[in-house]
Amino acid sequence: MKNYRELVNEVTRLLDEFQEDKQCIDNFTQDAAKDLKNHSSADQKFIIDTLYGCIMRKKLLDVVVNIFYMHHGQILFRVDRNLFIVVCYLAIFHLDDLGLDHFSRIVKSLDISKMHKFLSFFFNVSNLSTHIQREWSHIYDAAVVDSNWITPLLRWCSEIEVLLDQLARKMGRGNLPKKSPRKNTEPREFDLTRPKARPLPAPEVIPQQDKSKPVPVTTHRSPKEPEILDEMRQRNRQKALKVLNEANSKQFSCANPQKSEKTQNVISQILQSNDAELKFDQLYTSGSPATQKTNSLPVRLNTTAILREGALYNRQLEEELQRFERLSQGASEPSAYLQWQKEMKEKDLQEELAELERRRLEGRISHEEAVLARERVLERNHHKAQQTKEQTEHLMRKYAEKRLKEEKEMRELVQQVADGHKNSKAAKAKLQEIKQRIVKEVSEQSRELLSQALEEAQAELSRKMELIRQIRAFETVSLVRQNFVDDTETAGHDLLCEMSLAELRERLALLRESEQCELEDRRQRIFQEKQLKEQLLLEQLDNIALRRSLAEQAASRSQEEKKMRSELREAVSRDERVLALQKTLEQKQQERQKRKTEKNSMKKNEQVNSPLTVKTSLKKQQVLEEQHWQELERNLEQQIHGALEQSSKKNGAGQNHRRVF
Repeated sequence: MKNYRELVNEVTRLLDEFQEDKQCIDNFTQDAAKDLKNHSSADQKFIIDTLYGCIMRKKLLDVVVNIFYMHHGQILFRVDRNLFIVVCYLAIFHLDDLGLDHFSRIVKSLDISKMHKFLSFFFNVSNLSTHIQREWSHIYDAAVVDSNWITPLLRWCSEIEVLLDQLARKMGRGNLPKKSPRKNTEPREFDLTRPKARPLPAPEVIPQQDKSKPVPVTTHRSPKEPEILDEMRQRNRQKALKVLNEANSKQFSCANPQKSEKTQNVISQILQSNDAELKFDQLYTSGSPATQKTNSLPVRLNTTAILREGALYNRQLEEELQRFERLSQGASEPSAYLQWQKEMKEKDLQEELAELERRRLEGRISHEEAVLARERVLERNHHKAQQTKEQTEHLMRKYAEKRLKEEKEMRELVQQVADGHKNSKAAKAKLQEIKQRIVKEVSEQSRELLSQALEEAQAELSRKMELIRQIRAFETVSLVRQNFVDDTETAGHDLLCEMSLAELRERLALLRESEQCELEDRRQRIFQEKQLKEQLLLEQLDNIALRRSLAEQAASRSQEEKKMRSELREAVSRDERVLALQKTLEQKQQERQKRKTEKNSMKKNEQVNSPLTVKTSLKKQQVLEEQHWQELERNLEQQIHGALEQSSKKNGAGQNHRRVF
């Protein structure tokens, strides 16, 4: 692996050819390995491993290269992007394996200026600990990023500084002529079958975290209202400055600010004409509606509309019946009804006040209960703490007693051991006797157990031989197969729901008959319900037609009554007293309008020379006179309306009397 430049360029070319959305990484690496047969096995392994790693770690490497292009993208080409990706991959994942010497050779074989820019950016402590670490933490866990990549890269920064100094010196003397290298004799290896390179294990798939919802744009964006208010404030300020400049520049252009007598007369005439055109007291009407509306188009009602209208008429009929019942019981007397309404309101108010008082008291009670419950909880906790404390003291006392007892036993044991050392010979002889007795007892027991196990094994073997003999005898006997089937017999599985074939057929026939009967009953019931529904709809239609005819007759009667009332109003309006009052009202209005115009003209003529006190007195006098005239007009209108209502009531009473008879 001598020419590192060619190897890196080959990896860069393969990265340029790889299309992530159209090609599979395994198939692409296999095809690339087929095209690299002219390279040695070590070179092939380096190219394939580096290509596979760059593709698998694309997200991690793209973060570094994107940040690098953001800082130095103006003086670099996008064509060299994959070259920086390869160098970044080797620096992150294979710097410990390659070592600084091999990594320096790879870097020096490439473009020195580009490598100097990239390595000085990548192995900068501030860049690694801020931008790169923050972006990597968005992809992988922060602890993994810090322990696996950031910490090792920071450890290599001091040694990479030496490489950067070498690259800088080499860039300084880059214009000197280079000596042509002497070609050395390179021995060739034997053309033997080489073992297939073992591929790198696939990296473990790191589970991706669920994407969190992005922060809304409006969170970090200032509202538009202050900007709009500032713009409006600026425009108003500009307008005010413009008006101020115009006033300052044209303040002496007018010599005589007072209006002439002719101008004042014209203004007064214009104001009088405008006041005369005003019609505040005029009544606007759109005309009386048509007395009879004919609608000959038939309306087809569906079932829902018929039932809804029938229910409406039935509800109206019930309300009428209830009203007649109340009238018959004397509930129509207004005094009794008002008294009842007043009593009910007082009763409701008393109930509401009682409910409010009850709720207030319940709130106070619940507050007191909460306080008591809190005190009880505190007492319970205090009691539990006291019990726990007592239990702890009891346990500590027991533990202390136990420790004292153990220490005492240990002292006794030590004393016994010391005594035993004194009588060791006697103890050894006694121990030897005990061991011999135990061995003798164990040998006798084991002998008995072995004889018993042997007898059990012989009995089990004889039982198995007898069972095998019986099985072989059963196999030699020929089976007699009978194919007779009885429909009345069961299968013999001893189940509760077991039945014979004949019983099953009979039950199925009965089930079909019951289903057929149920189906016929359902059809008959549906047919009857349909007939009842049709009968109900016909009755509702008859009821609706009757109510509509009654409504039309009532509408015609109401139209006739309205017509009679209008005739009565016309007759009342022709009354002499009403006409005299109307005439008096018109005269008063004309007189008030005339006085108003005269005062306006006098006010405008004397506006310039009259002092401020005279103006205020005139205004007050004018307001008082206007109020006086308005009060007179209201009184006249009330008298006219009262006379009209009295005459209409008299005529209506006479008409009702005639209608009764």
